[in-house]
Amino acid sequence: MLKTQHAGKLWMVTQPDHGALAGFLAAHWGNEAFARPGHYAPVVDAERLRAQAVFAIAQHDNHWWEWEANPDLSADDGFPLGLGETSKNQQAGFDRWRLGLKRFAAEPMVNLLMSSHAYWFYAARVLAQSDPAFTSPLFWKGAPDKLYPGTIEAPLAFMEHLQALQSEWTAQLRADVATAAWVEPANLAPLTRLLQLCDGLSLALCSSLMPAKTGVSVGMGADAFELHNVPRRSWSDRGTITATPVGPRLIALDPYPFDIDPLPVTMLARVVTLPCEKPANFHSWWHAHERESVEFQFVSRK
Repeated sequence: MLKTQHAGKLWMVTQPDHGALAGFLAAHWGNEAFARPGHYAPVVDAERLRAQAVFAIAQHDNHWWEWEANPDLSADDGFPLGLGETSKNQQAGFDRWRLGLKRFAAEPMVNLLMSSHAYWFYAARVLAQSDPAFTSPLFWKGAPDKLYPGTIEAPLAFMEHLQALQSEWTAQLRADVATAAWVEPANLAPLTRLLQLCDGLSLALCSSLMPAKTGVSVGMGADAFELHNVPRRSWSDRGTITATPVGPRLIALDPYPFDIDPLPVTMLARVVTLPCEKPANFHSWWHAHERESVEFQFVSRK
């Protein structure tokens, strides 16, 4: 659960809803300056690869499904724990990832991309020299240990497990002439990065987790930040996108990566005005309160 206190209210966005928003952004990624997903290097069917990438980005947090259906509740407010609270239990996080990576057994490319997202998320903290090209946007200003503290031995073992799974999925894809090129670095690297970028953009709207350029992050699209190592036409052609709030729920991106300008974006959230009483019976409260549609727009910098 993504929980944010903003403007006197508590905003709660489930991880699946956040993931769906990231998938929406991926489906609209691409214009004259930015290649569409799947079109970074030659493949047999670029649109098929694009569909696989969009699917993976939309489902990258599907391992939260069971938890979100019956979440652990905060003793303080009676609502689900926030991401920062749940991340303190590393083993539970590993178990959720293992569960999510079993959902789509017939989709090796989807699993490869989702598992790469998990791998690089942990690598930013536990590897002495993690590749900066794959540093999560959440860590663009450093200090990932604040999000998931603990020893490094368990994450290292989990990363080895992920690499073993990735070897199997890569072998499956290489064995088919129609998908062999998908796992070449020229195609795989920009899609891996695109998942991270769409995740970061979605989190900037759904939470206050994205570090602001200056000051304390307030979330809900109100912070300026940067996205680094953004693939433009190819993996060898990368740059930085600057996000700047220019109005209420209006965020300018420079350069602009989407196929529609402005791009309307809907975030689904349950919102309560603070202070509020703890729900006496959580599920009755939760399902009686519809998700609100919170509207944002991404625009190009004029």
